Amino acid sequence: MASRSQDLAPQSGALPPGAAPCCSDGHGDLAAASRRRFLGTSAAAVAVGGIGAALAGCAGPAKAAAATPAAASAVSARAAGKGDRIVLLGTAGGPPPEIDRTGIASALVVGDRVYLVDCGRSAVTQYGRAGLKYKNLKSVFITHLHADHIADYHNFLLLAGFGVNDSDDGIVEAVDVYGPGPAGALPPKFGGGEAPTVAPKDPTPGLKVLTDRQIEAFAYSTNIFMRDSGVPDVRDLVRVHEIDLPDVGADPLRKTAPDMKPFLVMDDGTVRVTAVLVPHGPVFPSFAYRFDTPKGSVVFSGDTSLSDNIVRLARGADVLVHEVIDLDAYRDFGIPAPLLDHLKVSHTDVKEIGPLAQRCGVGTLVLSHIVPADKKLVSAASWRKRAQKGFSGRVVVGDDLDEVPLRGSRS
Repeated sequence: MASRSQDLAPQSGALPPGAAPCCSDGHGDLAAASRRRFLGTSAAAVAVGGIGAALAGCAGPAKAAAATPAAASAVSARAAGKGDRIVLLGTAGGPPPEIDRTGIASALVVGDRVYLVDCGRSAVTQYGRAGLKYKNLKSVFITHLHADHIADYHNFLLLAGFGVNDSDDGIVEAVDVYGPGPAGALPPKFGGGEAPTVAPKDPTPGLKVLTDRQIEAFAYSTNIFMRDSGVPDVRDLVRVHEIDLPDVGADPLRKTAPDMKPFLVMDDGTVRVTAVLVPHGPVFPSFAYRFDTPKGSVVFSGDTSLSDNIVRLARGADVLVHEVIDLDAYRDFGIPAPLLDHLKVSHTDVKEIGPLAQRCGVGTLVLSHIVPADKKLVSAASWRKRAQKGFSGRVVVGDDLDEVPLRGSRS
């Protein structure tokens, strides 16, 4: 296993072939108040943005039924018969919370096993609403350590691992978590100048330290509940694996994602996971993951600008779940040129995504972590039309709780 293991003591369906979108093309009208709010947002918030999603009435992938606690068992039973599939738990990019979109997180269901990719805001809730069982969560894969990708990470341990819920479900065995180690150096401030630094003695911690510190921060709650209620020790519910990087000349300051071949991260006998480094501005390391299963293969790009490493990783896969940004929309918003340049080197423009998917040879392209966030700014039809250019496969504009099957993804 290519990682440094650290024990801390642990529905289905996409756009039908030939389906025509019913939404109008182009950018939606931008209300003056919304424009003022956007232009007043900090550069960091703008850089990561939100998602666009299918408007009401448009053809799209099937959704997982939302599960109230009383209906959770029935929903889970229905989900069990859907087969191997991808569930988009949340499709929003960026730390600023969007009211009708939850944070970026995806689940891959293989038989009775669930593999989670990123843990954005509300991922724990969305996981349950999708009818997935917490006890079936086998592994978590973190693409990079931006807040919008890990906001709910500790909640899986702290809350889903607290004990069984009213539906007799919870994390009861150790979960393996894979992700970035420490970056090793903090890059210069974007645009030059000085900036405050949190934790200057260790400003770029990796997944192991992040997990340890979160566990320690909740020590009072955990200690009381362990004494009074007999809840599990959260340290027994997680095994952290910081992914070892192959010797390809990568570093946090100059080459965050040099050309490389995919390398093995995990193989549990059912699912084989490989990865590559991808360029996401100054963030290092940042990973894309490929999952090869008995029923098909899927690649999750994570946050990345256009990258040949994605092509190497995704070649011949059934499904590519890729982040996307509408840079033209941001030009229309009048954001400063330096910030626009920063977005270009951190994300993949919608005009680039179709040719990329075609080079990969995938059957289905799923757009997620879509930027900008507000549904009114860019229609689903516009996302789909532009992403389809240069791509002969099927395009799905992702929305929360959409499900895409692995089997039949090339139909």
